[in-house]
Amino acid sequence: MAADAAAPLPCPGGSVLVVDDLEDTRDLISELLIREGYSVRQASDGAAALAAVDREMPDLILSDVLMPVVDGFELCRRLKAVRTTRLIPVVLITALNEREDRLRGIRAGADDFLCKPFDSSELLARVASLIRVKRFTHELDSGES
Repeated sequence: MAADAAAPLPCPGGSVLVVDDLEDTRDLISELLIREGYSVRQASDGAAALAAVDREMPDLILSDVLMPVVDGFELCRRLKAVRTTRLIPVVLITALNEREDRLRGIRAGADDFLCKPFDSSELLARVASLIRVKRFTHELDSGES
């Protein structure tokens, strides 16, 4: 699936944007999610991810941290700073596992972390959980409006 592929049809499982500069990693995560019924789009870096979010809002973003152009920390910061995108859950998937890296991600607004190499069952459980929470939050936010 190309980074600039046409947006897929809405999916009852939810839509996920997978962001990683390594195509093999994007494809692996995408295949896992598609098999579980999620609609998936891909972006090769944070700048491409921001453009993809402008075109169509995903239910969740899975992002690598170390990428060229705009890294995962900055992507997260930018998304969480904007009213229309601040409630999109962002999971940072990274080989960085030092305490300071996790704190930096939390400060940037990350909702969760997974360390590479990740367990596919854990990834799928976290995706399902965060999409469910996002839907509840959206319903509450819409009800208050």
